[in-house]
Formats: sequence, C-alpha cells, structure tokens
Amino acid sequence: MLISKKTPKEDVLKLSKECKKCGNCCKYTSGFLVDDDIIKIARFLRTTTDKLKEKYLEEHERFNTKTLRPKLIKGTKPYGKCIFYNEQIGCSIHEAKPLHCRVGNCNTYGNDLNQWFMLNYFVNPDDPESIRQWSTFLTQNNPIPGGSLKDLVPDEERLKKILSYEV
Repeated sequence: MLISKKTPKEDVLKLSKECKKCGNCCKYTSGFLVDDDIIKIARFLRTTTDKLKEKYLEEHERFNTKTLRPKLIKGTKPYGKCIFYNEQIGCSIHEAKPLHCRVGNCNTYGNDLNQWFMLNYFVNPDDPESIRQWSTFLTQNNPIPGGSLKDLVPDEERLKKILSYEV
C-alpha cells in the first residue's frame, strides 16, 4: 500500500499492527506524545497528568515543534531506553501506548509510517524553520507522497526564500 501524508489515521493504524514487539524502538528512544496520549497514559497509570509529566516525561523538539515524550534512561550514550520499557515484559504501558509508538515500528511500512507521523504532527508548512529542518531530513530520506518540499510549500519563490534564510 502506498502511504501518503493524507493517508487516514485509521489506515495507518491498520498497517502498523504488524509490530514484531522486538523492543528495538523502545531500547533506543521513546515515542512522541500527541492528541490525548498524556491523558490516556495518566489514566492507565492512575495518576494525574501533572504527576505524569513531572515523573515520566521530558520535552523534545523535532522540526521546530515541541512536544513531550517518555523520558529516556541514558547511560553514556546520547540515546537510551524508554522509561516505560521493561526487558522482561516489553512496554509496561502497552494498553495506553502513544500514537507514535503504535505507528512507528520495524515492520514493512515502518519508515513511511514514521514519516506520515512527522508530516502530520511535527512539520509545519507555515514555519520556515520547520521546513528547513524537513529539508535537511530529506537529504537522507525520500519523501512519501505529500511530503516533498514543493508539496508543503507550493510557492516556489517562498520556498526559495525559506531555504536561503530570507524568511
């Protein structure tokens, strides 16, 4: 199936069910929280959203958009495992798992699904810095349909100004 920026979330969730539960995602990073993820996790852990944020979450920025994610337990490396990952059982909040964790995995569509998530929740076509950072991302990745710079900023002159830091 071809995944595009406009693929409905329901279809993306169906494609992402193929997760192998290998834990690779959880051992090296954590998912980003969007929509009602914080409320669902807080309810699952029987705590308040404020206590959840204080004890388990940290701020993260991607494509000039700030969000929260579960804290990383880091050693001496710049990455670490998700605070909710348990070596014996896997994800300890699996029933309330954030959308990004449900979508981004190691399956056949993993890279495209992750790009879908970034395009729909982080990349802001109205924010020049977000577009510049996406442009850098695209130097190492082929965009899914709807994710090219021309798709996001159809005005060629504006795109040129954004990329040359004139805007």
